[in-house]
Amino acid sequence: MAVTQQEIENRLWDAADELRVAMPEAQYSSVVFPLMFWKYLSDTWEHHHQEFLDENDLDDLSAEEAREIEYRDYQSFEIPLIYSNTVAERRASWSSILATVTQPGLGQRVRASLQAIETANPDKFSRLFGSMTWTSEEVLSGEVLAAVMQAMDRTPKMHEGNMSYDVLGGAYEYLLKRFSDGSGTRAGQFFTPREVVELLVEILDPQNFESVYDPTCGSGGMLIASANLLKAHGGRGYTLSLYGQEAVSDTAGVARMNLFMHNLTQFQVEVGDTLKDPRFKKPDGSVAQFDVILANPPYSLKWKPWANDPRAIGGVAPPKFADWAFVQHMIASMDPKKGRAGIVLPHGVLFRGGEEEAIRRRVLDNDLLEAVIGLPANLFYSTPIPTCILVFRAPDTKASERQEGVLFIEASKRFAKAKNRNILTGADIADIVTAYHSKFDADGNLMGPDGEGGLAARFVSMTEIVTNGYDLNIGRYIKQAAAEQEDLGTLIDAYNLARAERQKAEQRMLDVLAAAGIEGFDE
Repeated sequence: MAVTQQEIENRLWDAADELRVAMPEAQYSSVVFPLMFWKYLSDTWEHHHQEFLDENDLDDLSAEEAREIEYRDYQSFEIPLIYSNTVAERRASWSSILATVTQPGLGQRVRASLQAIETANPDKFSRLFGSMTWTSEEVLSGEVLAAVMQAMDRTPKMHEGNMSYDVLGGAYEYLLKRFSDGSGTRAGQFFTPREVVELLVEILDPQNFESVYDPTCGSGGMLIASANLLKAHGGRGYTLSLYGQEAVSDTAGVARMNLFMHNLTQFQVEVGDTLKDPRFKKPDGSVAQFDVILANPPYSLKWKPWANDPRAIGGVAPPKFADWAFVQHMIASMDPKKGRAGIVLPHGVLFRGGEEEAIRRRVLDNDLLEAVIGLPANLFYSTPIPTCILVFRAPDTKASERQEGVLFIEASKRFAKAKNRNILTGADIADIVTAYHSKFDADGNLMGPDGEGGLAARFVSMTEIVTNGYDLNIGRYIKQAAAEQEDLGTLIDAYNLARAERQKAEQRMLDVLAAAGIEGFDE
């Protein structure tokens, strides 16, 4: 009988819950995901090994011939043989090590097994399992590790003959969400709420055989969602070439495991700081270019600005805010013929002055920004502030009616309240996507009902944006018909706008005083 989604999710959470006596919930993922993936690999290998045994007469084959046939026709990776201290032969499989859970040194044996799998499959699993610090007795006792493994072993066999990849991938996603729901900032750093991912992917609309790139890929959710959406729309998700870069090694391992669990094999996930050391490059050293680029980078990250980098269109972002540096990297990564990019960022990028304003002016003058979509506050696990999606396209790829202007969509009031945060419903996502694809009249107003249900949209010409000093604050261009109750997100947004305006005025005053030879004024 097929394994149900609910059954595997419950069993996996029972295994994770064994860790409650040893570590905070925010750290569960570093243990559970490597163990879960190891079990998946072992169950899959053993399933195909049994098929090989059932279908071949080993009496007619030498050991070398048997191995050649098995790894040519049945196996897609290797679970190698390892040896214990007694020099007894043992395979680096889940079941082999599970049989020794009551013996001392369990963590060492687990670590040796995972390292052996990485070494035996360098093209597929190099650095897959991360740092594995949790295998140390000082971090996680052998008793707790044994309890986790025994609980996880009660999960049904994880192979394609027993459960679909939809169930397997769904279970992985369930754990990601469960860890983020219960653990706050740390887990939220690599988990973007799935409805936000769905909205972004719907807007960028990946097509068969295109390349998709996430420069801050976290757990790989945006790459997986791209393939899933294409499949849901009748396309072939497996034809996408998926690329991701992640600064944290363990998180990059989570992404690789996540992609494998969803049966997506055409991917490359690299480790490194995307701004400092972009890992995907052309032969001439410039950054590689892709059809679809999407990201939810860390907000307002402090960074070391570029000294001399061709990505720095319009200038260099300030040390306190790397937001526009991520935008510049994504613009440089867009294929000039059909590339499009979408990024989730805080509202400050829309109106902050200084170096960020200079970059914003260049991007707008070059007609690279297609849309600004205001999202509700408290959507994310790591911050309550309201965010927005910026959509970029090369000018030649913009529809004629979208050139020399920017589409603004105000959706900050479209959400449902959940336990720990606000969520976008399916209807919210559908309405935002519909507004994004809608036609607009000569004044830039949405044709049809405007502002209905807390959603409003308007196409704004570059002339109006220039008149407003290249300020992209959504409130300058869309006025909601009904008075809205001020919530925390609205107040924060208003404060940031007022602060930016004050800083602009003070800088103008200081410039005038300096030009007049009056010095000594300080903030």
